[in-house]
Amino acid sequence: MSQGQVAWQFLRAILRADYTAAYARLAPEVRRAVSLAHFEEAARPLWRSGQRRGQQIELYKLGVRLGAGGSSRLFYSFTFATDSGKVPPPAVLEVTFRDTTARAVLGFGLRGGRSALPKPKPASTPASGRHGARR
Repeated sequence: MSQGQVAWQFLRAILRADYTAAYARLAPEVRRAVSLAHFEEAARPLWRSGQRRGQQIELYKLGVRLGAGGSSRLFYSFTFATDSGKVPPPAVLEVTFRDTTARAVLGFGLRGGRSALPKPKPASTPASGRHGARR
């Protein structure tokens, strides 16, 4: 099974509120550090978002996030299918892995989509200035 499939199944389990199945996909060191009850509490915002947006998800992007000290983590980002036409997507579900060979989930989260850059204000010209026609 590929990492992308593991990430997808992990998120689908959370969206179905099958926290035990999702918890089983966590890396052993994560399970040792986080109880099932704390995992459920951390996963509940994802589940709630799925209740509002639907449970179908689509791969949005994958990449490597560089960390402090030269460490890096592979991540897979998914969006809700209902948000697939929105740029940027309002919610991104993210799953991280230790490296390219890992099949156990190291971390996860729900992020707001990238904030859109503000549109620059047009320079004042005769056509757009105070004497220009308004539409």
